[in-house]
Amino acid sequence: MIDADYIIDNFIKKLYQRTKPSLAFKEQKTKKEFCSWQKKLKDKIRELLGNWPEPADLKPDLYSREEKGKYTREKWIIQSEKDCYVPLYLLIPKGIKKAPAILCCHGHNDFGKDNIAGVTYNQGEREKVIREANYNYGEQMAEKGFITICPDWRSFGERVGYTNPYAPRDKCNIHFIQHLILGETLLGANIFDGMRVIDFLLTRKEVDKNRIGCMGLSFGGTMTTYLTLLDERIKAADIICYATTTEHYTINRANSCGSQLVPYLYKYADVGDVIAAIAPRALLIESGATDTCFYLHSARKAHQIVKKAYKSAEAEDNLWIEVFPGAHSFSGRCAFDFFKKYL
Repeated sequence: MIDADYIIDNFIKKLYQRTKPSLAFKEQKTKKEFCSWQKKLKDKIRELLGNWPEPADLKPDLYSREEKGKYTREKWIIQSEKDCYVPLYLLIPKGIKKAPAILCCHGHNDFGKDNIAGVTYNQGEREKVIREANYNYGEQMAEKGFITICPDWRSFGERVGYTNPYAPRDKCNIHFIQHLILGETLLGANIFDGMRVIDFLLTRKEVDKNRIGCMGLSFGGTMTTYLTLLDERIKAADIICYATTTEHYTINRANSCGSQLVPYLYKYADVGDVIAAIAPRALLIESGATDTCFYLHSARKAHQIVKKAYKSAEAEDNLWIEVFPGAHSFSGRCAFDFFKKYL
């Protein structure tokens, strides 16, 4: 780092140090005080996410059905807002009449929902991604008896034709700018799409409408965080390798993109504060001891904030934190028991 005063990176770090989030969860609170703080933060985040699209007719269209060993995998296209379509996989365990369902969010990768649903087309590159990050948690959960639904988010998978039309630039950043100039944020639009995916889930007779969960790795953890925060229909969530600090992931490192950005967020809150506002609902946080995307030292800072919030909400038993001996991946050591208990 060049140490001259006029280097903008030096200014950014000093500006960060001067900025004190006004809605940070700093102290132990009574349950009443916690609820008041939680509402203020949720309202502010909803405001920062910009204009919300208008829901359109879902127009669910079944594209294919595939029989697997323990489940049936269906491919659907639904409409979220006017002219905006969401490809998704719906995995239904065999032999069930009614079961809990989990919205499984993919991370920042070329294959989107496919990894999560176990779709590889026998291609080595896809199989490698699943193998290295244990990425097929939608498939794994379906094999454990949960209905799972795995959509593509805007900027990923089929929604960009498995390509990057703006290479070498990050398509997420381009789509963020395009959404923003048209009055929306990319993250807000994806959260809206996630809510519409849940709307579709609730039309299915197999789904127990009172037992909906959400889980996701990395950017999928971002989506899980904000979807769970803003959609009370989600009763239990597993945030995988996303707990971190603003200082770590975007001030000291360039580990951010337009798909994960809430404009002006750090004026009000850090990542740990946002996760903390999910309390008192059931929450599992998975953090890898050797994660080099969101290092454990930053995750621990977020963990401490979340622990204090769950104590204030009188819901300490609903918080599970797993630090597992692995890298940026789905652990799977606690998730099955967690969702079995809370869904």
